[in-house]
Amino acid sequence: MAAYQFSVSQSKTLSFWHYDSRSSLIDFSCRTSKSKLLFVRTFNPLPLRRRKSFSVKCVSSEPTQKLDDPIAQEEAPNTVNSFALDASSIASSIKYHAEFTPYFSPEKFEPPKAFFATAQSVRDALIINWNTTYDYYEKLNVKQAYYLSMEFLQGRALLNAIGNLELTGAYAEALTKLGHKLENIVSQEPDAALGNGGLGRLASCFLDSLATLNYPAWGYGLRYKYGLFKQRITKDGQEEVAEDWLELGNPWEIVRNDVSYPVKFYGKVVSGADGKRHWIGGEDIKAVAYDVPIPGYKTKTTTNLRLWSTKAPSGDLDLSAFNAGDHTKAYEALANAEKICFILYPGDETEEGKILRLKQQYTLCSASLQDIIARFERRSGDFIKWEDFPEKVAVQMNDTHPTLCIPELMRILIDLKGLSWKDAWNITQRTVAYTNHTVLPEALEKWSLELVQKLLPRHIEIIELIDEELVSTIVSEYGTEDLDLLEEKLKEMRILEHVDLPAPFADLLVKPIESSIVVPTEELENSEEVEPVGEKDESEEKDESEEKDESEEIDESEEKDPEEEEEQVLPEPLPEPPKLVRMANLCVVGGHAVNGVAEIHSEIVKDEVFNAFFKLWPEKFQNKTNGVTPRRWIRFCNPGLSKIISDWIGTEEWVLNTERLAELRKFADNEDLQTQWKATKRSNKLKVVSFLKEKTGYSVSPDALFDIQVKRIHEYKRQMLNILGIVYRYKKMKEMSASERKAKFVPRVCIFGGKAFATYVQAKRIVKFITDVGATVNHDPDIGDLLKVVFVPDYNVSVAELLIPASELSQHISTAGMEASGTSNMKFAMNGCIQIGTLDGANVEIREEVGEDNFFLFGAKAHEIAGLRKERAEGKFVPDPRFEEVKKFVRSGVFGPYNYDELMGSLEGNEGYGRADYFLVGKDFPSYIECQEKIDEAYQDQKRWTRMSILNTAGSYKFSSDRTIHEYAKDIWNIKPVELP
Repeated sequence: MAAYQFSVSQSKTLSFWHYDSRSSLIDFSCRTSKSKLLFVRTFNPLPLRRRKSFSVKCVSSEPTQKLDDPIAQEEAPNTVNSFALDASSIASSIKYHAEFTPYFSPEKFEPPKAFFATAQSVRDALIINWNTTYDYYEKLNVKQAYYLSMEFLQGRALLNAIGNLELTGAYAEALTKLGHKLENIVSQEPDAALGNGGLGRLASCFLDSLATLNYPAWGYGLRYKYGLFKQRITKDGQEEVAEDWLELGNPWEIVRNDVSYPVKFYGKVVSGADGKRHWIGGEDIKAVAYDVPIPGYKTKTTTNLRLWSTKAPSGDLDLSAFNAGDHTKAYEALANAEKICFILYPGDETEEGKILRLKQQYTLCSASLQDIIARFERRSGDFIKWEDFPEKVAVQMNDTHPTLCIPELMRILIDLKGLSWKDAWNITQRTVAYTNHTVLPEALEKWSLELVQKLLPRHIEIIELIDEELVSTIVSEYGTEDLDLLEEKLKEMRILEHVDLPAPFADLLVKPIESSIVVPTEELENSEEVEPVGEKDESEEKDESEEKDESEEIDESEEKDPEEEEEQVLPEPLPEPPKLVRMANLCVVGGHAVNGVAEIHSEIVKDEVFNAFFKLWPEKFQNKTNGVTPRRWIRFCNPGLSKIISDWIGTEEWVLNTERLAELRKFADNEDLQTQWKATKRSNKLKVVSFLKEKTGYSVSPDALFDIQVKRIHEYKRQMLNILGIVYRYKKMKEMSASERKAKFVPRVCIFGGKAFATYVQAKRIVKFITDVGATVNHDPDIGDLLKVVFVPDYNVSVAELLIPASELSQHISTAGMEASGTSNMKFAMNGCIQIGTLDGANVEIREEVGEDNFFLFGAKAHEIAGLRKERAEGKFVPDPRFEEVKKFVRSGVFGPYNYDELMGSLEGNEGYGRADYFLVGKDFPSYIECQEKIDEAYQDQKRWTRMSILNTAGSYKFSSDRTIHEYAKDIWNIKPVELP
């Protein structure tokens, strides 16, 4: 028999409880305001003895007033952290969702269905805290940071969410009651296909730290239906298939159908009677918000990742065409809108691909800024002061993908809000900041001026005006006395490349024409009348005419066979260089801060990539070394190691304060700690052994050294150097007797993982080569367990969470000066993995912290790279005989019939695209294989190796994303933590 109860709190919140026959509670909260009632349902299946209302007060429809202490005037909203859920309550919640929020038929309660029901029960708790957090920020009218990124590589959310809520044990027990194991249910969750590599994973780590540290901040991204791609490894190498992560739905997201914004493309710009510029016509779509709650660790704060999905109004379906049978035409507008959020990084080899990418970037910027501005206006109430916008909003552009934030914010402020150019530009520069993630020229985006003009006509006008203002600044700085220097700076710094100077400066670089005729000073002084240069008297003209006639007569007298006369060939005119918009330059000009992501990278940014801008605005440039969340990357993915750390340090405080990890140093030689350390490492390796067997069919020994390189496949990351080192090792093994091999080499399992971009031919060749080497080596009975080579298909966050805790050696071997930072190196260090690497990116700082003796260093230094490439171009490079030996071995066909001439050829020659070993694999090869010999030697001394492993974890304290976020908050965003009461 059901029972009902009503109550009204002092805050005018009407709560309605329904107790069902299972003694559980469904809570409906009706919140009142002067003009409306807002009815919200939350489900809390608590036993009667623990019943509690979770009324979360609604923001009034009237403008929110800024309160110094809103909690003093009104009781703080309750959150899920107000009490501890027990296993029985959780089990009831899971059963409820299995029955009443179904994604599956009711007949069975199998793992997929159990996962969705479990996730939805967790989401209930997150929504409660999300609403409370949002409500509190609204009342305080806090300054909020917004992190805009094309990627958020989240990984699975279930284990992270219940861990942050401190409910892991309770959920494990509840699922046991329901006939399931937590680890089996966790494995049912697909990785969210919202990212590709380090850029997206960093963004997700930042969101975790922002929530954990109680900073008011949101993430903004796109809700990709298919993400990048799912990678399959076949006999032909990498095969790309569409990602299916959304096929069964996403239990974590909350669609906000009432939060949508128009986004326009194409059209034209006209001047109105009011003197303003108006963007009219074109193609209109709608961006709809999907929210993903992001819980903090041991805090009530739950922030948000807002993802945009695109669609067209239903009115855009051409019913006439549909009924006439032209279904493709009828659906064209809808399809054009929806495909914007289909694929992460669609191929841009074609014009259509470029347009789609630019549409994605503008959709992210436009929808996010409209949302941010609407929130600012709502929180401001009736008194909107636009000059205060940067005091309430900080926008961080994660690389150049969100660059269009700058002209879009200007467009909204000028065209829609009526601000002057000067005021809008001041607000924009104070609001926006830029993180640079690369020194690779191809990643410093440049867009065709013509394409931007066609797709975003109003924005190109604004960009041209920004460029004109920049030109004025450069001219003021460098003056016009040295026109060569000025021309050089304009060429380097302008936003518009290969574009004529703006009208006010059109004649700036026109140099006076100088005569080539030198008249002696004496003649000038003695001459009464000086004829103008270039003019001739009649006699001179006559003489020249006569000479010409004579020469013509001579030519005519010489008779030639017309067939023998060669036709004069005029040289073809050089094509005009393309007119481009340089997005990175626009980021530097339009923002108030530019940061690199590792100390060495930030120096390269200042000294090379943006040197001219650094000299002009040195105060803009900062370093913010990347970091990773210790919650996901030790606490949850490596529980065995986490327990050991907590036991030896004597506290779990290190999870929030990683500086406590440094205390492990004093125990590094303790035999008991070393025994426990080795045991948990071997336990993690056994899990990987099972995983590799299941995914690849290869059997590997848990007693071998686990040597891992997992990251995006790219020539500069030099998976090629790694696999050639393995080939060299294999060749030497084959030349020895069995006893010699066993004495000389430490057994190794070499594991690769990562995706090559679908149109990156050379990267795909590298994947093919790795798999071919593995197929040969792994089936060689002479080698056995001494060497295995395994490529893990479809590498993602969940795979990383399995591989990294088991790793003993990891490879971070990029060409020095080319990796901005890296974050996987930090994750490996946290999990006690020793690294082999160059002095590149965060490797430099990791080596400093873990100790030089606990890092295997090789290779050329960043400052040497330019000289080494010049040496190559001049034909002075002499390859090491061992390198030539390896290439010859590959070409012998030992790894199958595939023709590797193109791949090997890229490492040869002195110049030319795709040749000349641009990434210096050959140069670093001798140093690399000699370093590998030192690794074998060190691994044979297990006591020494375990000590090194402990010191790597102890030295990783600096690389928490919590530290990074504190620095961003203080130095760039100027926001402070806001802890919920």
